[in-house]
Amino acid sequence: MQAPVTRSSADSAADPAGRRGGILSAVAVLLGLLLVLLVSALWHLTQGTSGQVFADPDILYGSRLPRLAAGVTVGVALGVAGLLMQSLSRNPIASPDTLGVTGGAYFAVTAVTAFGVSIPFWASGMVAFAGGLFAAALVLGLAGGAASSTTRLVLAGSALALALQAGTSALLVLFEEETKGLFAWGSGSLSQLGIESFLRAAPIVLVATGLALALTRRLDVLALGDDTASSLGVPIRSTRVLGILLSVTLTATAVTLAGPVGFVGLCAPVLARLLSRLVPALGRHVLLIPATGLIGGIVVVLADAVLRALIGAEGAIAVPTGVATTLLGAIVLVTMARRLRDAGPTRRPPSIRFGVRSGRRFATVLVVGAAALAGIVLVGLLVGATPLLTGDIMLWLQQQAPPLVSFALDERAPRVIAAVVAGAALALAGTITQAVSRNPLAEPGLLGITGGAGLGAVLVVTSATASTFGMLAAAIAGALLAFALVYALAWRGGLSADRLVLIGIGVWYGSTALTTFVLLRSNPWDTPKIYTWLSGTTYGRIWEQVIPLAIVLAVALPFVVAQRRDLDILAMDEDTPRLTGIRLERTRLGLLVAAALLAALSVAAVGVVGFVGLVAPHAARALVGARHTRVIPVAVLLGAVLVGVADAVGRTVLAPAQLPAGIVVALLGAPYFVWLLWRSRDA
Repeated sequence: MQAPVTRSSADSAADPAGRRGGILSAVAVLLGLLLVLLVSALWHLTQGTSGQVFADPDILYGSRLPRLAAGVTVGVALGVAGLLMQSLSRNPIASPDTLGVTGGAYFAVTAVTAFGVSIPFWASGMVAFAGGLFAAALVLGLAGGAASSTTRLVLAGSALALALQAGTSALLVLFEEETKGLFAWGSGSLSQLGIESFLRAAPIVLVATGLALALTRRLDVLALGDDTASSLGVPIRSTRVLGILLSVTLTATAVTLAGPVGFVGLCAPVLARLLSRLVPALGRHVLLIPATGLIGGIVVVLADAVLRALIGAEGAIAVPTGVATTLLGAIVLVTMARRLRDAGPTRRPPSIRFGVRSGRRFATVLVVGAAALAGIVLVGLLVGATPLLTGDIMLWLQQQAPPLVSFALDERAPRVIAAVVAGAALALAGTITQAVSRNPLAEPGLLGITGGAGLGAVLVVTSATASTFGMLAAAIAGALLAFALVYALAWRGGLSADRLVLIGIGVWYGSTALTTFVLLRSNPWDTPKIYTWLSGTTYGRIWEQVIPLAIVLAVALPFVVAQRRDLDILAMDEDTPRLTGIRLERTRLGLLVAAALLAALSVAAVGVVGFVGLVAPHAARALVGARHTRVIPVAVLLGAVLVGVADAVGRTVLAPAQLPAGIVVALLGAPYFVWLLWRSRDA
């Protein structure tokens, strides 16, 4: 990465006229973005239930202007916050929620509502603000401080965000009556009761953005790497601390104003960096920060106006603004990623490295993992509403068990096996995805599989002819179609890992937004059922759902093990595989197809269980090192154990009520993952 930067700097020094021309071009782009924002704002004012907005001051000043002002403020705040996180972590898929701010705010509001805590209306925004700041402080503390390791910070924040999301989902499932309406608020809404909230938030956003502009030189140099930045005199510690605090403040302010508006903090910085490929001078943070803020404002305002124009102002009332921003941002992100090669500040984001582990340790981990897996299968069969003994299992296997025992084990056995097989499959799919994409934050959902499966299932469940088989078939079809779409869009004379990541994110978020849109406009009686399935559940599993996944896992595991050397090389960079004679595109396609099939059938078997594909490979590398010869079997065992434990805990700890396994996975896995990152050391 240093050579292009040095050459560009030399060219600029040798050609002052060219440098001035580049800066003028960047300024022209900024003015163009400002013009687009103004035009979008004027159009936004015309969208609503009344066509006499400019003739009626009450409508203009009481409803339309507050909504528009909130949209611009939220867009600017999230855009700048996302850019700071991506620049500090040097990871193009980092976002404001990397520190769990959005998740903390949503969880705080949901907890207050679920437990019936009475607070004044004016204080509800402060609850969200406090929740976001507390989550960020917790991440900073767990990760060892803002200045210790940006990569560990990003991963710890992602783990906590998943745990907070799981906690929120648990409250929504267990306190369904008390939390009605929060599912929609959780996607963000620009509905405002007046201009007062904007007047409180705008100064905070302006001051924080101004302070971010004061860090521009440091951020430019920090993009070259910590060692280079340190040698050039950049105070890395203070830069990270200030940048993270500013990002947290901006995100918490946006959540307080409009709820968790999705995708803007990820989309706007990526679009700005893609734009800087056309106008290189725009890559300097002094110009990139305002460009990102303007793009964030455009995304929010334009998405809100387009939604109202397409489905009408009355229909748009029930659809959160965050759904529209996610859909629009996903479309634009995919389009831009198709046209340009990459948008990240580095070709390869930093990743957690672990030391070399001994062969004895590998053997010990395998034995302990296999014993733990056998133990959790046994415990899963024994515990439940009807406690059983090991002798009951033997009688059941011999078909001599009493009716009560037979009934219990006939229900539990496919459920337990579904949990462990799906966990193993998701862990294997996550290992493949992280190696092929060379990104430590990657998981199977990055291939669009999770979002596509959820959308397919929701479309069937909310239709008049819904059936269990139809939902499963639609989930598999949706997952595979989403993967095919991601791969086809990412292919452009070859498959770029950067392009695959960006397009995968776009398809994932877009399909998730469509799922939320369909749910909110469907029969409300269907929502709890599908929301539970989207949270990952092993309830009511049958052998017909488990056997196909077990067969695919049995075929895919030896196939991936045979490719273990190729996975090691693919995880290095883009050029080494070609130099070693690997047929790069064919190998990538084969491995990604295997990951897609594993994840798709896992979704069909147990619903949408996240986190396993992210945490299991990391935990395996921490235990046995980075070589895939060891990572693959250990990750598979860890994934199986994690989901198996989640199933047993979910159906016993709150019996007779049950928690979806996907929620328990995140609640159990996040603390271990954070502890793992605490012990690890960044390369």
